Amino acid sequence: MEFSQYNVNSLMYITPRPELVFVEGKGMYLTDHKGKRYLDYLQGWAVNCLGHSPDVIHDALVTQSKKLLNPSPAFYNAPMVEFADLLTKNSCFDRVFFTNSGAEANEGAVKLARKWGQLNKNGAFEIITFDHGFHGRTLAMMSASGKPGWDTIFAPQVSGFPKADLNDIASVEKLITDKTVGVMLEPVQGEGGVIPASPEFMQALRELTKKHGLLLIVDEVQTGMGRTGELFGYQLSNIEPDIMTLAKGIGGGVPLGALLCREEVACFVPGDQGGTYNGAPLMAAVGIAVFKELTKPGFLASVQEKAEYLSQQLEKLSEEFGMQGERGFGLLRALKLGENIGGKLVEVARDMEPVGLLINSPRPDLLRFMPALNVTKDEIDQLISMLRIVIAEVKKSDASK
Repeated sequence: MEFSQYNVNSLMYITPRPELVFVEGKGMYLTDHKGKRYLDYLQGWAVNCLGHSPDVIHDALVTQSKKLLNPSPAFYNAPMVEFADLLTKNSCFDRVFFTNSGAEANEGAVKLARKWGQLNKNGAFEIITFDHGFHGRTLAMMSASGKPGWDTIFAPQVSGFPKADLNDIASVEKLITDKTVGVMLEPVQGEGGVIPASPEFMQALRELTKKHGLLLIVDEVQTGMGRTGELFGYQLSNIEPDIMTLAKGIGGGVPLGALLCREEVACFVPGDQGGTYNGAPLMAAVGIAVFKELTKPGFLASVQEKAEYLSQQLEKLSEEFGMQGERGFGLLRALKLGENIGGKLVEVARDMEPVGLLINSPRPDLLRFMPALNVTKDEIDQLISMLRIVIAEVKKSDASK
C-alpha cells in the first residue's frame, strides 16, 4: 500500500511526521507500510519497556478481555486490587490511584498536594518545580513544566509553580514561602536533555522538604518501572518521597498511569478524584503482567549491565568523533553532540537502507536513547554501528558546504 492511499489529512496536525505508516512491531523493531524495518531506540518515548508486542502483554489482553473490560470505577475489580498491592509492596508508598496517562497522574499529584496543604498547612498550594522539567501537556502541567516558550502558548498559565534550578539546593530554598506545599521533580529530566538529579541533590532536597514540612513529589513517568536500573528512580538516591507518579513503562505500551502516596498524605475524600477508565481491569491486567516480568530474578541486574555497556559504547563513539560524552541513568541515555546536528542525524538515520534507525533529538545538540529494557548487546552494537555511519555522513555533508 502506498502512503498516498492513507488519508492522513483526516488527522489533526500536531507535529511534522515523515511519510511512513507503521503497521507492525516486534521487540526492538518496527515495520512500515512498505515492509521496511527500523531499529527502534524510541520505543514510544520509553513506553515499550518490553519492546513492541511482547507475548506477556498479548496474553494478558486476550485473557482479561474474555473476563471483564470495565465494571465502572464505582466498584473494585480484581486486577485493580492485585496491581495496587504489587506496587505498594515493592515501594515506599501505601496507596495507589490508577490513571490513563502521566499528565493525568501528575495532575492528581498536584490536586492531592493542594488538598493536603488545605488540611495541614493553612491552604498552602504552591509547588516548586524546575526549569527544563516536563510534566505533561494539560494546562496545569504545562504551567508546572519548565519547557522554554510554554508560558505563552496557552496563556494565562495556571499559577502556583515557581521554578528552581536542578541540582542547586539553594535555588529551591529561596523559593520556599508560607504558600509552599511541596516540590516536584523528575529524577532525570528526559525532555530537558536527559539531565539527572544527582543523588546528593535528591538527598538534600528530601532533608530540606522535611525541615519545612513540605511534600516531595517525584514524577517517575519516564524513570519508573526499571528504566534507571532500579524499579523506581528515587531508589538510586536512597530516599523515600511522599508522592510518586508513574506512566509510560507501567503499561508497556497500553495507556496506563498511577499516582502513589504514603498513608498520611492520602487525604482525598469521595468526589475529589475519579475517572471513567481509571483502574479498568483490562489495563490493570497488562500492568500486572509487565510488573511481574520486570521483577523477575535478574531482570533489573540485566538492565544495569546493558546500561553500562551502552554508556561505554556511546562514550567510545563520542571520543571517536570529538563529541562531548554521554550521560544518563540506566537505559535512559543521551549522547552530547557538541554541535546542532541532532535533527539531521534523526532524518539520515531514519532514511538508512535497508534497515532504518529511529532516534530522538530533544535538543539540537543531543541524541536521546530509550530502548526496550530487554534490548540485547547485539542490538546495542547495531545501534553504534549505524550511528557511526550516520554521524560520519552528516559531518561529511556539513564539511562540504
